[in-house]
Amino acid sequence: MAVATDTAADLVYQIFDLQRAVRCIATASVRGKDTGVALQGVLRFVGEGESRATKLAERLGVSAPVLSRHIADLEEQGFVVRRQDPDDGRAQLVALTPSGAEKLRHIEEQRTAVLQDYLRDWSEEDAGATAKTLHKLTESLKTSARATAAGTTKTTV
Repeated sequence: MAVATDTAADLVYQIFDLQRAVRCIATASVRGKDTGVALQGVLRFVGEGESRATKLAERLGVSAPVLSRHIADLEEQGFVVRRQDPDDGRAQLVALTPSGAEKLRHIEEQRTAVLQDYLRDWSEEDAGATAKTLHKLTESLKTSARATAAGTTKTTV
């Protein structure tokens, strides 16, 4: 059964409200630190494994020049390294350094502790159910976005 228009509109509102809340928490938690929110996002994706810079930019939804600046900042801090892609000399591969892996681990531990504190009145079941629902929503949106980009969905006006 399709989602009703009012429900979809409320869901859009709730998603944007959640984004704002998360952004406020993230911004407050990195104030005065060496790695800002944007760089932490890049670090997280690089932490998933060595990847082409162009793929990282695509996944992060940023332009190649913006990502290049972020990577340069992380490289300067010793958190990532770049190397030429052996399969395509024009492309670069980006990977975490041991220092970058440690930094990412620290960031994730800190974020986990902050969230645990904010959710101290939640039950484990509520948190688990929310995580499951958010995962389902994320996968649906990613699948739909990929299909739209590939031209395999029809839009009605």
